[in-house]
Amino acid sequence: MKILIAIDGSRASLGTLHFAAQFVQRAGEPPTILCVIERESDQRSKQAEDTFNTARDILAVPEIETMLRTGHPVQEIVRETESCKFDLLIIGEMRSNFLTQIFKGPPAARIAACTPCPVVIAKGDRRPIKRILLCDSGSGRSEALNRFTARLGKMLEGEEDITVLHVMSQISAGPGVKGGQLRASADELIQEHTPEGVLLERDLQALDQPGVHPTPKVRHGLVVDEIIKETRSGGYDLVIIGAHQGEKWRQLLLDNLAVEILKRVDRPVLVVK
Repeated sequence: MKILIAIDGSRASLGTLHFAAQFVQRAGEPPTILCVIERESDQRSKQAEDTFNTARDILAVPEIETMLRTGHPVQEIVRETESCKFDLLIIGEMRSNFLTQIFKGPPAARIAACTPCPVVIAKGDRRPIKRILLCDSGSGRSEALNRFTARLGKMLEGEEDITVLHVMSQISAGPGVKGGQLRASADELIQEHTPEGVLLERDLQALDQPGVHPTPKVRHGLVVDEIIKETRSGGYDLVIIGAHQGEKWRQLLLDNLAVEILKRVDRPVLVVK
């Protein structure tokens, strides 16, 4: 798996590199480190080179490819991923001014919307990945679990606990959904072979590999609120969400649910597409 790690040369980049190290060690290929600076100067170039040297020590791999770009971080990172030679992009939290956040959205969401590959946003409490929350809506646009297992399943070490979460929302429930199903547990939905139960059972089968411990879970309420509640109460190290990718010419941002999750979740998020 070919990984691109995008940093800005700041001290905050160190946290991103430490979190990325566990992906790099499982990838089987040397990573590429992209450092983007907004203005070229001897000081910034020296700072970037120091960061590259630090990255070599933190990632502890025989060799890494390094690239230095000057320009707007979002644009430069997206441009590099459009080469389609990367299977995963890892970035840290990126700051922007208040008006840009309002009119264009968070930089991480803008990057995740435009890149052709899955994106990990390393934020909040970045710990070794042992507990994973996988949010599978079951919609045709999302299907997060299928894409995760197809492209990134090999990244699992085999000792992870994975909770597969489906939120039953009365707002989005179809006309054939009975009121009792909106209050049912995961086991009840599976036993009754409801559409959500079939989805959860499929998820468990997709994650059936040695050492991986998947558990289905259903929450009831507003989708974003319930995902945030589960994230905070379950002690997860990584949250996985799915997102559809718009055509390049449309420059679509992620759907509102994904953006809200990225804003509110307080730990690393993997956006699968």
